[in-house]
Amino acid sequence: MAKQNWTLTPTELEGVYFVESFYAEDDRGYFAKHFEKEHFTDWGLEAEIAEQFETLSTRNVVRGLHFQTHYPQGKIVRCVRGSIFDVLVDLRRESRTFGQWRSFHLSEERPGSLIVPKGMAHGFMVTSDSALVSYTCVGRYYPEYDTGIYWNDSDLSVRWPIADLRSVICSEKDSGLPTYAEFIEKHGGF
Repeated sequence: MAKQNWTLTPTELEGVYFVESFYAEDDRGYFAKHFEKEHFTDWGLEAEIAEQFETLSTRNVVRGLHFQTHYPQGKIVRCVRGSIFDVLVDLRRESRTFGQWRSFHLSEERPGSLIVPKGMAHGFMVTSDSALVSYTCVGRYYPEYDTGIYWNDSDLSVRWPIADLRSVICSEKDSGLPTYAEFIEKHGGF
């Protein structure tokens, strides 16, 4: 598979990239390769994969905004089926985009992955009837440090793509996450 099939596009958030990887489609279906360590190494991106998982969610489900307070994980996120409104919040004190959030539309129509560096809060809302989302994580998961920021935090003011926020489906855990101000007061960022 030729290297020219891979492209790395920077986003407005420092260190966040969209990767279009190898993708071929014919009358049988498609073949896609979403990770090749050589490419990530050539781009200067850490790529020691620790775990991989996926979620299947229905329309209006919000998952996040998640991170670990110690030993933060980097992620490679892609939407395998359906579509999502993906949100990142930069929590890295030394970053020029510290405290800023951005959204990204990820879907099966646009094969590719979002490269999320360590020190970001990550979450998404499902905008299709259902969505299958894959996460490849750089760094080990430590449940004792697993937390996040409340998805509808008023200081962040994420513009979620839904008219009635009461229609959001969210876990009890995610509904009780700290606010951005509480995270900053306690940790100051990463």
